[in-house]
Amino acid sequence: MAANQIPTEQWAQVIEKTGGPVHYKKIPVAKPGPDEVLVNIKYSGVCHTDLHAMNGDWPLPTKIPLVGGHEGAGVVVARGELVKDVQIGDHVGIKWLNGSCLSCSFCMQSDESLCPSPLLSGYTVDGSFQQYAIGKAAHVARIPKECSLEAVSPILCAGLTVYKALKESGVRPGQEVAIVGAGGGLGSLAIQYAKAMGLHPIAIDGGEEKGKMCKALGASDYIDFTTSKNLVQDVKAATPDGFGPHAVLLLAVSEGPFQQASEYVRSRGTIVCVGLPAGAFLKAPVFDTVVRMITIKGSYVGNRQDTAEAIDFFRRGLIKAPYKVVGLSQLQEVFDLMKANKIAGRYVVDTSK
Repeated sequence: MAANQIPTEQWAQVIEKTGGPVHYKKIPVAKPGPDEVLVNIKYSGVCHTDLHAMNGDWPLPTKIPLVGGHEGAGVVVARGELVKDVQIGDHVGIKWLNGSCLSCSFCMQSDESLCPSPLLSGYTVDGSFQQYAIGKAAHVARIPKECSLEAVSPILCAGLTVYKALKESGVRPGQEVAIVGAGGGLGSLAIQYAKAMGLHPIAIDGGEEKGKMCKALGASDYIDFTTSKNLVQDVKAATPDGFGPHAVLLLAVSEGPFQQASEYVRSRGTIVCVGLPAGAFLKAPVFDTVVRMITIKGSYVGNRQDTAEAIDFFRRGLIKAPYKVVGLSQLQEVFDLMKANKIAGRYVVDTSK
């Protein structure tokens, strides 16, 4: 797309005050800075973080007004004069980490997600719920052109996040991992990444529909917390020796599962916290944690190498994100379904509608 073909205005979903709702309106198209690219966003996944950002749930202030979104897949249409390794026409992704300083001790060791001065898409800078978005060239995800942009968009946050969490868990091929919140957008991908990595995923969620989806995606067992009489015993019973899973991925959006995981994780097992319920706290008995040598840790988003690896699993056909496409104009309806916990899999918005 030539510079004179880039429009000056675009459609976007804008949060004008904390608590929402989003407003579908026309806003100006930004110009990329020297180290940035302008991406014509074709599709964007919708993440629970986007709802947290709109509601102001976290102890980190958002930009207001704000264009949310951080799973944007599209085509580079302009670039700054310092950008050499991203070409016009390349397929790229706008992910949660829009940019980092690249010079602090964290960035120097490939922990750029821990940078003390990050740019966060759809939170501290405008994100992908618009037709044209800005991204730092060093941080945009490189997407192979054979990948469908609508199908790959959930990989840019949900896929990357759970792939990183599985790596952080230290679990090895042949071992069991419990995935709490397995029927959601992150969970549906975590099951597939776990299976592709040679693990045995035990899915935990509520409802028959989510159970069918989890089993179809490759879960070795499904524990329905709405019907289970003893969830702790049921999770342990799903492992061959009855000692519990080697790791637990907590993708839940409520506090309860974060308090319960230490009861069923295997001795010397690892609990990885990923979901971010508003105002939630971790709780585990100190005695049990010590004598059973349980590790409890957090896992944030992956670095640039993790991103490339997560996308490569998708490129090889090992990951298929269950998703439904709706128009960008329908974003508020997606948020309403999310609030009511009525989403199985992921919603993707088409910015042309």
